[in-house]
Amino acid sequence: MQQRVMNRICAALAVAPLSVAVHAAPTCKDVERFLTGKATGVVCFHTGDLRTANATNVPPITPPDDSLTTFANGKPLPGVALDLIPGVFTLPANFGSYSPTKDRGVISNGPAPTTKPVPGIQVEGWYADDPAGQARFLLRFPDDWNGKLVVAGASGTRSEFNGDWAWSDYVLPKGYAYASQNKGVLNFYDVALSATQPQNDRLSCRVNPPGGALSTLWVHFYDVDPPKPFTQWTQYMLETAQLAQSALKATYNKYPSRTYAVGTSNGGYQVRRAVEEAPNLFDGGVDWEGTYINPTENILIDLPVAVRNFPDYVKANYDPDSQAAKNILGAGFPPDIVHRDATGKVTASLWGHYYNEFWEVTTCQWQQRFDPTYDTYGAGPGNYDYVMRMGLPGVASSVAAVETTGKIKKPLITVAGTMDALLPIKRQARAYEDAVNDSRNGNNAHRNAQYRLYEVQNGNHIESYALPNAFPELRVIQPYAQKAFDLLVAHVEKNAALPPSQCIPLDGAIEANPSQAGNCTNLYVAP
Repeated sequence: MQQRVMNRICAALAVAPLSVAVHAAPTCKDVERFLTGKATGVVCFHTGDLRTANATNVPPITPPDDSLTTFANGKPLPGVALDLIPGVFTLPANFGSYSPTKDRGVISNGPAPTTKPVPGIQVEGWYADDPAGQARFLLRFPDDWNGKLVVAGASGTRSEFNGDWAWSDYVLPKGYAYASQNKGVLNFYDVALSATQPQNDRLSCRVNPPGGALSTLWVHFYDVDPPKPFTQWTQYMLETAQLAQSALKATYNKYPSRTYAVGTSNGGYQVRRAVEEAPNLFDGGVDWEGTYINPTENILIDLPVAVRNFPDYVKANYDPDSQAAKNILGAGFPPDIVHRDATGKVTASLWGHYYNEFWEVTTCQWQQRFDPTYDTYGAGPGNYDYVMRMGLPGVASSVAAVETTGKIKKPLITVAGTMDALLPIKRQARAYEDAVNDSRNGNNAHRNAQYRLYEVQNGNHIESYALPNAFPELRVIQPYAQKAFDLLVAHVEKNAALPPSQCIPLDGAIEANPSQAGNCTNLYVAP
């Protein structure tokens, strides 16, 4: 960490601003003075290019994975070094807690294309008010600032660098200041390599289900611990907006004229909560595949069904008419995409990818957060029944504390894929649309003007699954989310009409007069 700070200080001394700004170019001195008492471990440097896709930046704009080894107070991060492949590959003791480079590719199919460098300052540090020493923030202020701010959420339990490709590299070249955070929590740490759950950590989760490449790797998510409830996700989204707005005032002597929220998955959840709870901070938001949470509808109802039935679906040779497949579809999931070779052998299954990488580990994490008394691996993650257990003390109430209400108070656009098999559109994006509609209470015209749902035909939750060598039938969502941001800005600042909620046809565009308004008729359309 000390070497990284020294590298950045040396680089800052060697780099001068490359453009003339409307406002005075930001300086680290101004920001660091403002952050006194508000942040610790602050690292600030000026660079000739804030674009994270610029691999020639020294120091790198997106830090290396595992480059943090301690909490804010200097205490070493937990975790043990593990010989994942004996004699070949060892996981470091701090593996998984902080992975900025990996994080930016989790939600993105690649950086937004730009042509010109964006000189400015980057500031990162720890929130001083977090007793657990995990809450982190990121600020990027361009020399040539347009007077507006974008605040990004973070997907999963990813770092503040999660939106580097999808959002930062898109808005910074347009002149926006950019801020992000990590929801107040680090990601996870490795616990053990074991065929069964380690006895010394009953809140550990298996990375892959049995048969998976990492089925013996057990990790502990920081956000299942008592000091890190999901309520902090909203708290730090709002706190980061306030911090960034005041830091801009201290730096440019001017508050931002507009502040927008953007985010993906759990970061999209943060966007929804931002426009529900803090209309004084935000002028609008774009949530991309945001997570819907309601005491009577959430992923703890749907995911266990998929976890429980997928092995039987495999035994049925991926038969879409099998009872296991019908059970998964009945839980709201989109149809599977199955590839077979010339002999009929299955070579790839979309459900299989989600089963191996997301379904079980996400079920485990959320169940342990909201219902920690359940015996996750004794009773089985696929057998978890939220509806039966929601009457237990603290279960439904802890979910209700983080509910997405739909009571939005500023314009909000949701962009979601019809083939999302982690947050199925029937139970997630459309459920939130219903929540917005139900919240109108007679104020239909006003609320209707504030919310849009753009469904991307064949879009899914994981952009890398849509690559040609994976599932070419799928489509990436990132360009539509970025377009939605431009539409939101035009609506807020120029009173341009938002295109109606619509099904974006395969390889189509968001249209003012869509061919299919409302929800997509089919979740999957063959290319």
